[in-house]
Amino acid sequence: MIRPMEKGVPIRALSRGIAVLQALNQGVALSMMQIARACCMPYPTACRIVQTFVHEGLVEREPTRKRYRPTALVQTLAHGFQEDAVLVRAARPHIMELTAAFDWPITLSTRVGPFMVIRDSTHALTSLTFNYYYPGYRVPILESAAGIVTLAFMPGEQRQGLLDSIKRLPQSRSLNVIGLLEQGGLVRETVANGYARCHFNQFTRNPGKTSSVAVPIMTGDGDVAGAVTLAFFSSAIRMGQAERKFVDPMKNAAAKIGDALASSHEERASSHQEWPDDTEAAG
Repeated sequence: MIRPMEKGVPIRALSRGIAVLQALNQGVALSMMQIARACCMPYPTACRIVQTFVHEGLVEREPTRKRYRPTALVQTLAHGFQEDAVLVRAARPHIMELTAAFDWPITLSTRVGPFMVIRDSTHALTSLTFNYYYPGYRVPILESAAGIVTLAFMPGEQRQGLLDSIKRLPQSRSLNVIGLLEQGGLVRETVANGYARCHFNQFTRNPGKTSSVAVPIMTGDGDVAGAVTLAFFSSAIRMGQAERKFVDPMKNAAAKIGDALASSHEERASSHQEWPDDTEAAG
């Protein structure tokens, strides 16, 4: 007799397919071997998944070499989600102003599960960067200043639930960071300071070459909408100097972004009130 699937048990093939799409969405075309390694899966499995996406039109092979990249059709997977578009519009002028003032690149990121995902960045506006980071690039939430500040400012029950789920992940890293968060010291320090810092970032395309500071973008109801991060060369500036120079302007920018988000939400709420739905119109 076929046993019904347990509630909450994921479909492994689907999880692997999502992992492949996320790896390919980092902005760099990958070989099949690189895809398999990035997703920690057997090479034949990666091949079958990639070929499925090629068949569906979501992925294409580069014409001159054996590397794969997502197509524009991938964007259709996000058409139903609008909140990040509102956040990007609200944040763009402010992160551009920060880079114009300090030259260092700024990223805007939001939490997606146990990751922080870049939604916008100013890497293309400055020469003070090793690589350009495009929307979709992700880092583990425990391995970034943006992730730590997001965890610190989210409600305690939500934070603990997320930490519990991260502990169950295979090859879970940074258990010491989880301990610091659960003990409360790191949370209290981050909230009191209003920002988080990360020395010698490891989950970048040049591990250990940059450090960063991040501030939260708060909504009117106290939720974390995202984080603004400034990255700098670890060899060019000390962390203490970076904190003194950059944090207050970053906090001001985050506050302005939060205000712009609130105004946008009020405008949308007002427009919904002005235009009744079909049921009301029919009545």
